[in-house]
Amino acid sequence: MNGRITPWMEQITLNLLRVAAGFLFFQHGAQKLFGVLGRDAPVDFFTLLGLAGILETVGGALLVLGLFTRPVAFVLSGEMAWAYFSSHVAGGFWPIVNRGELAALYSFLFLYLAVRGGGGFGLDGVMKIRKNRKPQPDDAVQGKGETAKKADPEEDDFPELTEEDLAEDPEIAELLGDNP
Repeated sequence: MNGRITPWMEQITLNLLRVAAGFLFFQHGAQKLFGVLGRDAPVDFFTLLGLAGILETVGGALLVLGLFTRPVAFVLSGEMAWAYFSSHVAGGFWPIVNRGELAALYSFLFLYLAVRGGGGFGLDGVMKIRKNRKPQPDDAVQGKGETAKKADPEEDDFPELTEEDLAEDPEIAELLGDNP
């Protein structure tokens, strides 16, 4: 593959990152809300830890599903930044010393997902595809018959592969017979 990342590999890894982060984060919320996974009792629902448990449980589940990924990830990034600065910084400057490395890592991971999005394999991607397939009112008036896709190419999560892209991959080139 010559160290080249293909668009489909990028999509798969982005979606795996979103699902894994959501699943792991969901566990932190379940631990707080339900008193499971190593916690003896649930936290009081109407406290900051209770609010954190709700955000982590619901937010983690939404990330796994890929639903409302950008706004959910933005809120969770803020929650983790708040957790770091309110609970961990007092223990020292370095995250490894103050035991805040997980909060800092989650904060930046969720910030990345808020900016990048969760990929095309979640429910957000499915809704985007369905939205792009609906007939536009202008098409019906002009009598075009079939629905024309009016998606902005820069907004598309799946860049279209060309023959040149495929030919640059030695394995594909060999299958196409371009490689002796």
